[in-house]
Amino acid sequence: MLLDQRWCAFAENDLETAEVLLREAIWNQVCFHAQQSVEKYLKASLLPESRPRTHKIAELLARVDVSLAEDLKQALRRLDRFYIPSRYPDALPGTLEEGMPTQADAESAIQSARDLKDALHQ
Repeated sequence: MLLDQRWCAFAENDLETAEVLLREAIWNQVCFHAQQSVEKYLKASLLPESRPRTHKIAELLARVDVSLAEDLKQALRRLDRFYIPSRYPDALPGTLEEGMPTQADAESAIQSARDLKDALHQ
């Protein structure tokens, strides 16, 4: 599969940022940057004319022509819940069930981003 290397470079930068933030235990930002990495990797797999201006991973997954395991797709879709509440203290109540993302959320989010990267680079 051909990937747009400009988008991949930005996706990789977000993933590296998430890795640093994971070591620093800043869970909400790990989740945000993992979500951003996934978004950009998915956009990298689309042709420029079919690349939507959306941040919703679920919408991007519906557009990509990539064979991904269903459990990975489910894990990637779960990252949509971090896009807004991981960055804003007044995000819609109930967006995240338990408030701020936890260490487990952060570890799961970053693993999902790593798994997508690996799947796209096979």
